[in-house]
Amino acid sequence: MSGHSKWNNIRERKGKTDAQRAKVFTKISREIIVAVKEGGGSPASNARLRDAIAKARASNIPNDNIKRVIDKASSAGDSSSYESCTYEGYGPGGVAVIVETTTDNRNRTASEVRHAFDKYGGNLGAQGSVAWNFDRKGVLRVASDGLDEDAVMESALDSGASDFGLSTDDGEDGEIDVFEILTEPDALGAVRERLDAAGYAFTSAQVEFVPRDSVELTDDEDLLKLGKLLDMLEDNDDVQNVFCNLK
Repeated sequence: MSGHSKWNNIRERKGKTDAQRAKVFTKISREIIVAVKEGGGSPASNARLRDAIAKARASNIPNDNIKRVIDKASSAGDSSSYESCTYEGYGPGGVAVIVETTTDNRNRTASEVRHAFDKYGGNLGAQGSVAWNFDRKGVLRVASDGLDEDAVMESALDSGASDFGLSTDDGEDGEIDVFEILTEPDALGAVRERLDAAGYAFTSAQVEFVPRDSVELTDDEDLLKLGKLLDMLEDNDDVQNVFCNLK
């Protein structure tokens, strides 16, 4: 199940500084705001908000911070106006890249995403130009340390998961081994809640673009350029997620 939005094997790892943690909080806050604007501030009746809150907790964002964002977005005086936009293109070596954004200025975001592709030898394409090679899946990751693989797999499948395997994810001190659990997009919340009730903690839990086929890059220059492209996109405050089909 390789090919999700991780590329630490082609770049130096950035330390989890306070600035980076703040950036994660900013991005997830936007997801929460959009969810509240669309479906209200009650997680019980707003599945998208429940998913955003789960993502925030998986990123170790304090509950008080989450509540403040929800309360602000729910208030009559809040003027936040964000929209979701998805961009597709090819990076160096023909690697397919999908960029999910949440922005209050579509023109600014489109220009910045295009600039990143152009700067590092990529090409921004039209809607659907690479999405055909990806499936939308709910993806939950559980740190494998100390857990029995057969027991986790049984719990996942009993909870409604469609597939199960091994992968890696970001940890505090580097990459960690994780169990990767796939669901249909609309089943993510229910599967997550069942596994949460069973005592499992997630390193990440969200709907992702999972590639059907992967591309292997053997040219060091292409690898370096791709890493810089993905880094530049990830560092953009408007960018929520970046997915590629690098093997």
